[in-house]
Amino acid sequence: MNIDWAALGSVFGVSLVVTVALVGLFTLGIVGLSKRESAARDGGSAAALTSGAYVCFALCAAAVAYGIYLIVA
Repeated sequence: MNIDWAALGSVFGVSLVVTVALVGLFTLGIVGLSKRESAARDGGSAAALTSGAYVCFALCAAAVAYGIYLIVA
């Protein structure tokens, strides 16, 4: 049995980067939703935070859907 260590390392690196990016994007969405009440109270734009959070969640959903597509196809 011969293991292609370069391919294994490549898969590990890409999966690590994508996982960290996806978790970071989801975290930005959560932070955006949690800050909208304080922004509205302080006179800021709560609509911008809400729409930004929804964009982050949509990008997370798109990344997960693309991953499932890659697995199934």
